[in-house]
Amino acid sequence: MAETVTPTVDDTPPPASTRRERSGWYIYDWANSAFQTTVITVFLGPFLTTVAELAAGCELGADSCDGYVHPLGIRVAAGSYYPYLISLSVFLTVFVLPVIGAIADRSAHKKRLLGGAAFTGAGATIAMAFVTGDRYLLGGALFLVANISFGAAIVVYNSFLPQLGGPDERDGISSRGWALGYLGGGVLLALNLVAVTLLSEDDNPQRTLDLARWSIVSAGVWWAAFTLVPLRWLRERPTAAALARGGNVLTDGFRQLGRTLREVKAYPLTLFFLLAFLVYNDGIQTVITLASQYGTEELRLEQSHLIVTILLVQFLAFGGALSLGALARRIGAWKTVLLSLVLWTGVILGAFRLPAEEPVPFMVLGAAIGLVLGGSQALSRSLFSQLIPAGKEGEYYGFYEISDKGTSWLGPLAFGLVFQLTASYRVGLVSLLIFFVVGFLLLLAVPIRRAIVAAGNTPPRVL
Repeated sequence: MAETVTPTVDDTPPPASTRRERSGWYIYDWANSAFQTTVITVFLGPFLTTVAELAAGCELGADSCDGYVHPLGIRVAAGSYYPYLISLSVFLTVFVLPVIGAIADRSAHKKRLLGGAAFTGAGATIAMAFVTGDRYLLGGALFLVANISFGAAIVVYNSFLPQLGGPDERDGISSRGWALGYLGGGVLLALNLVAVTLLSEDDNPQRTLDLARWSIVSAGVWWAAFTLVPLRWLRERPTAAALARGGNVLTDGFRQLGRTLREVKAYPLTLFFLLAFLVYNDGIQTVITLASQYGTEELRLEQSHLIVTILLVQFLAFGGALSLGALARRIGAWKTVLLSLVLWTGVILGAFRLPAEEPVPFMVLGAAIGLVLGGSQALSRSLFSQLIPAGKEGEYYGFYEISDKGTSWLGPLAFGLVFQLTASYRVGLVSLLIFFVVGFLLLLAVPIRRAIVAAGNTPPRVL
């Protein structure tokens, strides 16, 4: 077996990336955001909740349902089925994503990994076409495959970021990627809004359910089609470990992950930042994931109102990501993320007080979310890239992705438990405040410049 070579820290900047290569990287955000927006944020929560309610014996279109389903013999309230699925998917990704990251670092063919994960997730999303009637178990299984594959692809995708620009360029690169992603997700959602508006029928809940299912399928097609562009435009930039390896990339990846887990204590400040991110981003992802369920079940808003609100979020998030990216160039990414968490706390308080059956206040709150959403996520991603030891981008982004882009688990778990105990979505929403408050305090305690230096990297001029 060939000797394993551990890459050394290299302070030299990465080879200059081309505009075409960076554009290819941006376009993958355009591709995968269709899944995040159309599937996770808008349609899947209400869709799977309705399918679970049908399986629980509730009438389609009923205002409320107190029934239960029994996946694997476990008694679950139909309204809690989807939040529990999210938590289960994240529990599984805890084991999958760090391994995917380690394999990506050891592979000279990261684009193949990106394509394999993306096409698997897109295929599972397209297969939602077969989730009809009361097939809530099939829908849950396909969601698990799609969401885990989505996270795996994002791990590989994010690992390209440190290779596309130096310390002072990454905030801008990351912000442009997020911005284009929100724009792409918004375009597909707009098309689905037109379809739902034109094809829905009053007093026909089955038609509404069918339109939701085909909207989910459309996101899988979009995701797969646009993934072809980054697979062609991105360049392979193998690490020293990938070039030197002589064994099997899968077994080498597991071995490397084991070494990293043993050595990670050498970077305690990176771990502290990661802990802060896992806490506050869990709150962000829970708001995104369960917003449509909150709107339909608690506020009793129509599906078209929800889609318009999410569209508003998407297009404002495009500008918000670029605006907060510009603010980060003036005051630093760390301070900008802290500011965004203060704003998120205000969002939760505002959501708790929203009146039922009134779409305008819900849309106003959606506008506020859009202004802070993209920037808080994009800048967290670029800030974390400064804290990763050279050559281990995939592994560390594997840990990072456990709470990114739809893979939060504590928030949905808390939300689901509170709903099961109180039957109130509003009370469940209040439980999310702790994620933003604690996350803010943890991030505030990170000595960010010292953390970057400790990881062997050069800090940007402004933090």
